[in-house]
Amino acid sequence: MRAVEQAARTACADGTVWIDTAPNYKDAHQLLGPVISHHPRAMVATKTGFFSKAEGEAAVQVGLLTSQQVTAGHSLGPAFTRWQTDRSLAALGRADLVFVHNPEHSHLDRAALHDRLRVLFAVLEEFATAGRIGGYGVATWSGFQHGAFTVPELLGLAKEAAGSGEHHLRAIQQPVSLVMARPIALALDGRGPLVQARAAGLITFGSSPLHGGELPALTTPELAEFMRPGASSAAACLLAAASCPSLDVVLLSASTGQHWDAAKDAIASPLDPGRLRKVTDVLAQG
Repeated sequence: MRAVEQAARTACADGTVWIDTAPNYKDAHQLLGPVISHHPRAMVATKTGFFSKAEGEAAVQVGLLTSQQVTAGHSLGPAFTRWQTDRSLAALGRADLVFVHNPEHSHLDRAALHDRLRVLFAVLEEFATAGRIGGYGVATWSGFQHGAFTVPELLGLAKEAAGSGEHHLRAIQQPVSLVMARPIALALDGRGPLVQARAAGLITFGSSPLHGGELPALTTPELAEFMRPGASSAAACLLAAASCPSLDVVLLSASTGQHWDAAKDAIASPLDPGRLRKVTDVLAQG
């Protein structure tokens, strides 16, 4: 059994958890499909937008992408979104959420990006209305940070796509970490995308809490000790992200069952807002 599959089985054994994946995460879909089929309580989120080389070549074969488009590794074409989502559902068996993956990566201007999101939301509304997915969302790296869109704008686009207020936009996902700390600082002040999304009834996801594995090496032992006496740098980084107000789900990238257990233990008791604010103040000064 591969490590990612073992870690997923360990996580699912704990009960209701979110499995967050994407077609471009190597062979994750194929590995996770059997795990998901044996754990009906697990919540499943996948994405559309980025694709692997093999999936890109398959899209060329069916006339959805050109060879030039494949080199970009990312597509917001509505026909491609429909095709890729069909493939993901076939591999995974089901999906509670489908995120539009880093739409800002398209480099469209703001108005054109909103037009494209409206179209993609309409495609995903079709899947949701047919009962094939539970809903959809936007997973962004820098879209909120750079003003490509706001939560109220995404909600407005979803209403337009659905033709009514009964839309299926269910979630947002953005990085939350000691490197990408602005969402934490904003949420502590009762502002920002996480607070807006929570107020609108959306599920909020924090991605990359260890900043791609780089963060523990950048975190001083003194800062880790301040956050939680005796905590390792990795545990302290996870704890800071998991303590962010208005954050429902922090995505833990555990490669083994042992890593999953350690990560779960690290976030079991969140920091109080006062201590978390002191941490963000230190980062802002540093």
